[in-house]
Amino acid sequence: MADDLLVLAKVWSKWFVIPSVAAAGLCALHYVYYLLVLRGRWCHSTARLDGKTVVITGANAGIGRETALDLARRGGRIILACRSRERAEEARQDIIRQTKNENVVFRRLDLASLASVREFAEEMKREEGRLDILINNAGLCWHSDEKTAEGFDLQFGVNHFGHFLLTNLLLDLLEKSAPSRIVVVSSVMHMYGKLDFTPTNEHGDRYPNLKSYWPSKLANILFARELARTLDGTGVTVNSLHPGVIYTDLWDSIKADHGFVWGTIMKGLCWALMKSAHEGAQTTIHCAVEETLQNVTGRYFADCSIAEESEDAKDDGLAKKLWEVSAEVTGLE
Repeated sequence: MADDLLVLAKVWSKWFVIPSVAAAGLCALHYVYYLLVLRGRWCHSTARLDGKTVVITGANAGIGRETALDLARRGGRIILACRSRERAEEARQDIIRQTKNENVVFRRLDLASLASVREFAEEMKREEGRLDILINNAGLCWHSDEKTAEGFDLQFGVNHFGHFLLTNLLLDLLEKSAPSRIVVVSSVMHMYGKLDFTPTNEHGDRYPNLKSYWPSKLANILFARELARTLDGTGVTVNSLHPGVIYTDLWDSIKADHGFVWGTIMKGLCWALMKSAHEGAQTTIHCAVEETLQNVTGRYFADCSIAEESEDAKDDGLAKKLWEVSAEVTGLE
């Protein structure tokens, strides 16, 4: 009997106690990681936005939706600038339900079409009397073979060219509403991006090497930097930011790309090691409403604080060249 109990105790220790202790230890380590690294800093501003108008691109999902939810709670008129009417309407109804702010509207914007961008801007000028905050949030990755309506790389077109034209077309409203803010969502991955302004290739494609996610995020910061310089003294500030590595709908393609088993494992790891959309929206919200940032412009933020961008992202000559090419590509006069 004693021998049987000893064997049972060993089995219990091997198969239950040790794994349980290990699991508890892993949970504790993850909680420490969450507190010290993952969660990041929080936006603590209590600023109200009553009487102010906010445009957020890509506001139907992810950090854009969380940003819209927060700013709606502050009383602002929130314009969800999105491509999909169905998804935006679902988000709009949910935001209204949670905030009791009925002043949340949808306006269609497809950043992959410069014609759509122009239509959106015209509608804004026609229907809206002011614009206090423009948040260039929408972004794409993992669309390497797709093109915009004008034939440019889809990621670079949506992430930079579309927002470049949109922002410039809305400057009159922003200046009229000053003090106002432009917030550009970039990424820490900009540090791996390089910009190649080769004008054509053998197929006649224009600027064929302006493509993919990392260069587009570098372009975001350079655009914000040059725009801030251009708008100096107007009362319109421009800042860019890294939101953190966020677990959003962008990761839903993992299972399709890697199969069910590996996809499930990878999605679990992503969930454990990445910020939620709510956490990831904090730096965007901070840049949009924090009172002490009213006169701060041309800076790059991460975790609700000014951060250091890459050397390329601080290159004023590169920023000017990008502006010239972007103006040419988008037909900006």
